[in-house]
Amino acid sequence: MFLFHITVPAHTVAVEFVHGIPERVLEAGRHQRTWRATYVSVDLREQLLAISPQEILTVDGVQVRVSAAVRWTVADPIAWLQRATDPLGLVYLGMQVALRDAVAGLTLETVSQRGAGLDAAALTAAVASVARPVGVEVTEVVVKDVILPSEVRAATLELATARSRGAAQLEMARAETAALRSLANGAKLLDEHPALARMRLVQAMPYGAQLTIKLDSGVESAE
Repeated sequence: MFLFHITVPAHTVAVEFVHGIPERVLEAGRHQRTWRATYVSVDLREQLLAISPQEILTVDGVQVRVSAAVRWTVADPIAWLQRATDPLGLVYLGMQVALRDAVAGLTLETVSQRGAGLDAAALTAAVASVARPVGVEVTEVVVKDVILPSEVRAATLELATARSRGAAQLEMARAETAALRSLANGAKLLDEHPALARMRLVQAMPYGAQLTIKLDSGVESAE
């Protein structure tokens, strides 16, 4: 027996309970209300569940902190309301376990590449298997940050600085070698061509200076 109507807003559904038993799921729109029925609204829009940084040991025994986020929606409103008192808590726990399992099998070098070594598809599948029974569909798992210990960060900075310093010194050595090679070639050229050496000397003289060159046949002057 229907007495009046119920309006379900957009992006939501209403689960109808009669005597505590779910009878139907009402989509967005206007529906007739059932006598003595209660209605619980469920938001179907995509939401984000942030996972706080988890302290995890890598395969080489270094502790790192990894944070992630889960994109999710309600896929089964009845399961969402009835299967668990805290469905998001179960999803959160599933994400923690999936992160721990993924990082525990990797080295520090792999994990430190901002989560590049973590298989996002495998993480998503692992969390989805936990979330599905409670009516949640996991769209994507995103690894946000990988935080290394301060000692590792300091060592990494020192290594990067040393590499940059070495590259700079190598470049300076190459430039110096090129300059010396150019000077040697120039000296050899001047030694083989005395006239060229005299001309270069005249060019290098300041304005107004006088140069006297003693030759076998006499004296040659230039100003």
